[in-house]
Amino acid sequence: MNIEALRYAQAVSRTKSFSAAARAYGVTQPALSNGVARLEEELGVKLFERSPRGVRPTAHGARILPLIDHVLGGLDTLAAEAQRLAHPADDTVRVGVSPLIGADLVARAFEAARGLTRPRDLVLREADLEPLRGDLEAGRLDIVLVPAVPGMPAFRHQVIAREPVVVIDPGASVTDTPVELTAAAGAAYILGPPTCGLTTFTTELFRSNDMALHTYPGQAASFRAVDEWASLGLGAALLPRSKITHEHASCRPLLRAGEPVEIAYEAVWDCDTPLGADLEEFVTVLARAAEGTPIARGAAPRGGSD
Repeated sequence: MNIEALRYAQAVSRTKSFSAAARAYGVTQPALSNGVARLEEELGVKLFERSPRGVRPTAHGARILPLIDHVLGGLDTLAAEAQRLAHPADDTVRVGVSPLIGADLVARAFEAARGLTRPRDLVLREADLEPLRGDLEAGRLDIVLVPAVPGMPAFRHQVIAREPVVVIDPGASVTDTPVELTAAAGAAYILGPPTCGLTTFTTELFRSNDMALHTYPGQAASFRAVDEWASLGLGAALLPRSKITHEHASCRPLLRAGEPVEIAYEAVWDCDTPLGADLEEFVTVLARAAEGTPIARGAAPRGGSD
């Protein structure tokens, strides 16, 4: 069975798009589509179906795709351990963090690094989502902690924390009761630069629900500016709950089909490096430390965008 075809299927499952998976994986769409088709022929089942809403797993795909994730995870762990044994790494881990990653999660990362079988020091770099992705792909970073949005399917991903999203709408009635995404869709939302994680999250949230995103004509430089501009009444905003620092007349929990909308934060790394096995252990410890530990409201945000 072709391992590359398994990775193509995993990429489509994560991005929910053949074209997006091909772009993220760095191959042409026909090559990726043909690889998935050959895999489906070999397995004897169809994994995906296309619809106006995008690509979704078939009933068989919903059973098979988690097994593909498990198989590829085992292969990556094997490769990482072999790399670690063949090429021992130094005692530092270069970590890229989005400004949306709060101080509490960074502190947990330091604790996780110190608790490794072979304790290591972290060297942090804060930047927007896209520069961090570029540095990870170029080998200038070992791992990044970023908002969980589509992209980079060739790398390992592990969610390490979640928190609720709130909607700030100066044009809404004064209330703090939950609001459905469909009811909040008419506002004009303040966004940051296209490279930031919060902008990517907001854009993907509306796109995945087949809803038009109306935007404020200006552009904020950071999530802090988004918060400040919304408090001035310039437009609406979606923000993680812990990043709200100003008083807002209308700051409401956001729901989708009655369920809270959450932003997830994930670790993204390459197992096929000398640090691969250590990074696997680091992420496992970090994820376990975050279980049942909500991100505190009012955690001091740091400057920059996201």
